Amino acid sequence: MNQKTGLEDYYVIRNQKKMRFGYTTGSCAAAAAKGAVRMLLGGLMEETVRLLTPRGIWLTLALEARETGEGYASCAVRKDAGDDPDTTNGMLIFARAEKTDTGIIEIDGGKGVGRVTRPGLSQKPGEAAINPVPKSMILREAEAAAEEFDYEGGLRIIIYAPEGEKIAQKTFNPRLGIVGGISILGTSGIVEPMSERALIESIRVEMNQHAAQGEQYLLVTPGNYGADYLREHMDLPFEKNIKCSNYVGETIDMAVDMGIKGILFVAHIGKFVKVAGGIMNTHSHSADSRMEILCAAAIWAGADLECAKKILACGTTDEALEYLQKEGILRPAMDRIMEKIQFYLDHRSYQQILLGAVVFNHTIGYLGQTSHAEELIRFLKES
Repeated sequence: MNQKTGLEDYYVIRNQKKMRFGYTTGSCAAAAAKGAVRMLLGGLMEETVRLLTPRGIWLTLALEARETGEGYASCAVRKDAGDDPDTTNGMLIFARAEKTDTGIIEIDGGKGVGRVTRPGLSQKPGEAAINPVPKSMILREAEAAAEEFDYEGGLRIIIYAPEGEKIAQKTFNPRLGIVGGISILGTSGIVEPMSERALIESIRVEMNQHAAQGEQYLLVTPGNYGADYLREHMDLPFEKNIKCSNYVGETIDMAVDMGIKGILFVAHIGKFVKVAGGIMNTHSHSADSRMEILCAAAIWAGADLECAKKILACGTTDEALEYLQKEGILRPAMDRIMEKIQFYLDHRSYQQILLGAVVFNHTIGYLGQTSHAEELIRFLKES
């Protein structure tokens, strides 16, 4: 884009690279609404609009697909996620403004904006998936435009995204029970590249929704490996599983805050062996120590110096487990790992909730489970 947005000097450094900030679908919707209302009430066919985001950053955003007709005006703003890997990047977010005789400003979603079907989200079932902050931004811009042109009648503003239904399949929306399209999101109006906060917030939203449906015990998998193992090898309600990515500690913290009674993690050893060392963010950029933790467990189980050196030289946990099998100490070493995982899970929650884990790998399969896992499995089957 040649148009300067106001974000040119905003960036973060990740992995020695400068990464650009972007703006949210909420900012797109608010800017498009501002443009559409100004077209409708003032006949202004502006090419750009200025928008103050909740973050305090002013944006200058280009208006595309401008159109006016009998009693309506519409336009769109193209989403720019900066250097964040966002599935909505490049989408056109439209706003259509119409005059009404209600005396109030109504905001709703149209084609490609999802509808909420389950409780536990910011919107009630049946409402458009337009989050509270974007909705307030849209309302603020519409009210300001109405005041500017001394308009005292009502307005109906429809936010829509023609590509939304297709793109929503790549988002969390199907898991959250949001059907028919994307959500209009953003608490700051700004997208920070590869933001951990955004991912943790999406996990919190999903957890809160499960809690709102009366689930007191949660089934959590760090990623696809855990989800696949759960589906193929465990007699538990797969559809209830929540993915926590690398954020084991934050997931526990949020569960305690929500009043959840317990969590069962189903996880690959490559991720969860780190928890046996007290590492609660399992991303490799945060910490590793997989081989050191496995080596310590092997020595505890009776491994000699040569075996310990071989484990430390391994590149994968699967390779290290082969050495444990050859030495005949896989079972006691895994028992030690499970004991330490349980210890650090409990330590994170200060034993305020029931926590446990089932751990596996791809070559051996089931490797073990922590002391509270069986109890959690029973509660999950009964719920």
